[in-house]
Amino acid sequence: MATDQDFADYVAEQVALGDRLSRKPMFGEYAFYVDGKVVGFACDNSFFVKPSAAGDAFVPTLPRKPPYPGAKDYLVADELLDDSEQIQRLILQTAALMPLPKPRKPAVARKSAR
Repeated sequence: MATDQDFADYVAEQVALGDRLSRKPMFGEYAFYVDGKVVGFACDNSFFVKPSAAGDAFVPTLPRKPPYPGAKDYLVADELLDDSEQIQRLILQTAALMPLPKPRKPAVARKSAR
């Protein structure tokens, strides 16, 4: 089941980080980024936060499960979505622990076949 656009909008509204938070649709779901770092996913209308020491310390009781088949367990943060301050705190603490994305290699122009 794909994630509804309304749910992704709600997550972004609750996290309330303005331009620091971005999201990209991926295979009917959404990846959420803070300052270019992946911090979570919206999958099947649930919000999954990347596992980290921040999550373990801040909300150790949150359930964990994989957001999609083959993934490792993530924090299921649905119960925090109604508390903008708490979900924002978790997201910012998680982002602080995530590595910067690796720079992308420039695309190589292909030679046209003539």
